[in-house]
Amino acid sequence: MARMRDRVFAGMGALLFFGSACALTVFVILNPGKDNASNTSAQTSQQQACSDTSTSEPTLAVPDIYKPGGAVTELQTTDLEPGTGPAAKDGDCLVVKYYGTLASNGTKFDENFTSGSAFAFTLGQGQVIQGWDKGMVGLKAGGMRRLVIPAALGYGSQSPSSSIPANSDLVFVVKLLRVQNS
Repeated sequence: MARMRDRVFAGMGALLFFGSACALTVFVILNPGKDNASNTSAQTSQQQACSDTSTSEPTLAVPDIYKPGGAVTELQTTDLEPGTGPAAKDGDCLVVKYYGTLASNGTKFDENFTSGSAFAFTLGQGQVIQGWDKGMVGLKAGGMRRLVIPAALGYGSQSPSSSIPANSDLVFVVKLLRVQNS
């Protein structure tokens, strides 16, 4: 009789140990997941803060656009207005107005110069094409820059819309309205 009681007691102890080990394992695995979720939530909030733009941004006159020419082999940046504010650096939230055309024939494919809204993105985070991530560094708030972007730093062999064919070199005139430092 005593042996049976000892076996039941030992079995219950083993079950209790096994159950607590499983519970601890689940807690350890899920708890960092919650931390990751809160980190992801913080990153999303930061991106949302960067993407929040006022609908009362000034409209701008259509800029002087690069005249169509030959194939673009490298990123070309030309400051059209120097700007006086802080210089853009990786990690900054940039709020901009832009006007985009195809380099081959000057056809406009997108712009927000004439609307009351602006576009915001975090520089260097891959939220925009590489030509923007590389070409906007150093532009000061209030400045305007022309970016002539080879297809490899644009959309490459992809066609993001019917107005931008695959392997298109692009030209943007970008007005940096403000820099929100990281």
